[in-house]
Amino acid sequence: MNILRTTSFLTVLLLSRLCVLADDLGKIISTTEVAVDTMRELQTQAVQKVHADWGYWGSQPDRYSTWVNHSNRLIPLYTFGVTLDKLRQAGSVYAAADRLEKLYGRVPEGTLIADSPEFAKCPYFDQTDVYQLQRQAIEDGKTRIILIVFDGMDWNSTYNAALYQNGKVTYSGGRGNGLVFQDYRGTQTDYGYFVTSPRLAKCKTDVDAQTVLGGDKPATGGYDPRRGGFAPEQAAPHKEYLMGLDREQSHTVTDSAASATSMTAGIKTYNGSINFDVDGNPVETIAHRLQRDRGFAIGVVTSVPISHATPACAYAHNVSRDDYQDITRDLIGLPSAAHKRDPLPGVDCLIGCGWGEQQKKPGGQGTNFVAGSEFYVEADLDRVNVDSGGKYVIARRTPGSAGADVLRDAASDAIKNHHRLVGVFGAADGHLPFATADGRFDPALDVKGEAKYSSDDVRENPILAEMATTALDYLQHDPDGFWLMIEAGDVDWANHANNIDSSIGAVFSGDKAVKAVFDWIDARGDWDRTAVIVTADHGHYFCLKDAEAIAAANSKP
Repeated sequence: MNILRTTSFLTVLLLSRLCVLADDLGKIISTTEVAVDTMRELQTQAVQKVHADWGYWGSQPDRYSTWVNHSNRLIPLYTFGVTLDKLRQAGSVYAAADRLEKLYGRVPEGTLIADSPEFAKCPYFDQTDVYQLQRQAIEDGKTRIILIVFDGMDWNSTYNAALYQNGKVTYSGGRGNGLVFQDYRGTQTDYGYFVTSPRLAKCKTDVDAQTVLGGDKPATGGYDPRRGGFAPEQAAPHKEYLMGLDREQSHTVTDSAASATSMTAGIKTYNGSINFDVDGNPVETIAHRLQRDRGFAIGVVTSVPISHATPACAYAHNVSRDDYQDITRDLIGLPSAAHKRDPLPGVDCLIGCGWGEQQKKPGGQGTNFVAGSEFYVEADLDRVNVDSGGKYVIARRTPGSAGADVLRDAASDAIKNHHRLVGVFGAADGHLPFATADGRFDPALDVKGEAKYSSDDVRENPILAEMATTALDYLQHDPDGFWLMIEAGDVDWANHANNIDSSIGAVFSGDKAVKAVFDWIDARGDWDRTAVIVTADHGHYFCLKDAEAIAAANSKP
């Protein structure tokens, strides 16, 4: 009997303990359930329902996604260590017919607005003025020029990210607050916005001959603020205009190549051009001039493939943005389709992506295409590797190794032994893993599906901020100075996919890189010789209906 009683007591005690454990587990599960990723849910539901009360992509408010391409929205411009005062004093190109004709080859219809009373209140610049700003910084004695390009980030993308970051609506126009590049005041800073329209739509080209073919050229560019808006936060009076679909005023929408060429070479050109003008002539970039005339070190950093349009325009020449392998050859100083006999010197530091992407057919590339990596040729990297007598220390994504460590070790070797540096990383589609609004790497469902990243994808790749600081650590050793482009390319990819969660996460990833750059400069007290320009190359077409919904997705008590 005593044994039975003891057994019964132990049974009751065990059951009691199990109930306590179950209650604790229930609390854990309940807590986990409360911590919902609201932004991810908003994106997922919008795609599944084909509708969202809080916003939409395109010109149809009742459908969440009807436009996955670029737009010609006015683009925000933030400067640090240099102001826009001299540009303001010179006056906008859009107020002078002769300057417009020089820029576009004509005065585009609806683009000259000197007599508009609205313009006097809301003046805007041109994208080529980003190039002029860099030249101005050099003339002012700056020897460290850093151009940070958030590919595809218009004012609206910035606003969404700031809403989520702030957890409440704190502004509705202008510079804004909440993000590092909006709030930083460690040096003189300024804010403005500009037109991105190209000179021509995409032209036919021959990549082997590196010529722009004759014949009819498609619709030309221009910007009509009466249809597109006088300020970036203003909704377009004509919804179809910014997409190039306005039948009454059809101005061509830019691509990343034409827009980046405007910022690096200071000209308007055709969509798809990598530093070629509309007549088929290669043009010098500011990096070429600084490298040749002042001995500057040149750096290019990107979160997407190294030979994509924006990083390509930092230095390469090609009549077509699709000729990836030849673009990479220009970047690392090898003979290319554009420079067969007299190759460019090459950049000093190139850190980006493209690792692991294989292609058997050339696509838009020339007859010298080599099957294998779409964006570069492994044999080309081997050829420039210091192990083969070349100039570059090569860092690649390495299975089992942390990407930040691989890159840092290669940079240390390059610095110690006075070599150049190349880093090639990436995951699916050749870019870094996409971070979402909450900082995780779990993109929600969008119009292109649902991207998946492994733990290895995340660990074996550095983040953009680490790439940026590594490049700065390397470039600072040049006594003459340096020019550096940093591209947060994932904003564009997220916006093409109509993914608001990934778009916000991409802006945050780029903003972390901006903070890393500012921290690096502050730690050295280097603002007296440094100028930083933070901007984008073009816009997309997300239209926000309910700002409170985005803010509430990350609301703070």
